[in-house]
Amino acid sequence: MTQKPDPADIPQEVFELYDAYCHGDLSRRAFFSGLSKYAVGGLTVTSLAACVMPDYGKQQTQPGADGLYEETLVYSSPNGAGEMEGYFVRPAGAEQTLPGIVVIHENRGLNPHIRDVTRRAAQAGYVAFAPDALYPLGGYPGTDDEGRAMQATRDRESMVQDFMAAADFLRGHAAVNGKVGCVGFCFGGAVANLMAVRQPWLSAAVPYYGGWPTAEEAADVKVPLQIHLAGLDDRVNGGWPAYKAALDENRAEYEAYIYPGVNHGFHNDTTPRYDAEAAELAWARTVEFFSLHLG
Repeated sequence: MTQKPDPADIPQEVFELYDAYCHGDLSRRAFFSGLSKYAVGGLTVTSLAACVMPDYGKQQTQPGADGLYEETLVYSSPNGAGEMEGYFVRPAGAEQTLPGIVVIHENRGLNPHIRDVTRRAAQAGYVAFAPDALYPLGGYPGTDDEGRAMQATRDRESMVQDFMAAADFLRGHAAVNGKVGCVGFCFGGAVANLMAVRQPWLSAAVPYYGGWPTAEEAADVKVPLQIHLAGLDDRVNGGWPAYKAALDENRAEYEAYIYPGVNHGFHNDTTPRYDAEAAELAWARTVEFFSLHLG
């Protein structure tokens, strides 16, 4: 019988291996090979891997949550793919139109965690819409490993355009009052940053630990930004000082928070990278920011 490690006892190097694997810098074989160094004291490579992989049974809100209306909607893709699909959630029984929020997934498709975040956005009083970039390929396949491999086959710019089209679609939906913001995580954070550059009509954008636009693109940011970064995330944080300087030079409206001692993906409560204190504070700030800019 193998011992399952307590997440608090996982060496930081294991999280870094997982981060490299998640973002395509390590193959699956190299990831498991790297874990073998830490399989000591009764731990096995399998148990270590299982501990850092997502457990979607931990999601905070379940499908069919009370007070929410949910459906799957199709919208037009600008990329020759014909159409896209997304998960649409709003407060049930709303008698007036509401602001909308596009929720942008990580680099593995519309998995159960991002659906959960979409429901949380609706519980906060918004019409939330989460597109699945994997829809043209058959949709999220059921596991993050497969989803990650599938998403890597799609052109990045085409996916950005599909998420931008989702914002346009949401702005025109009968349940939405015309005000739309976006929130994204990892790959989705990078997309949220780009949407703030390319869609100046957006009311707000909230990227979590995503990649950065260029300094030249920062000159085009007219959308209020709230940026969330993990203190231990050297890969993403390395680009922040240059982008911050460009935002400052162009007098962009933004606020940024760096949460010390937490890993990339700290908001995802289905993995041991989750940090409850940082995640709860970041989400409270996100909701307050949307309330300020979307009403």
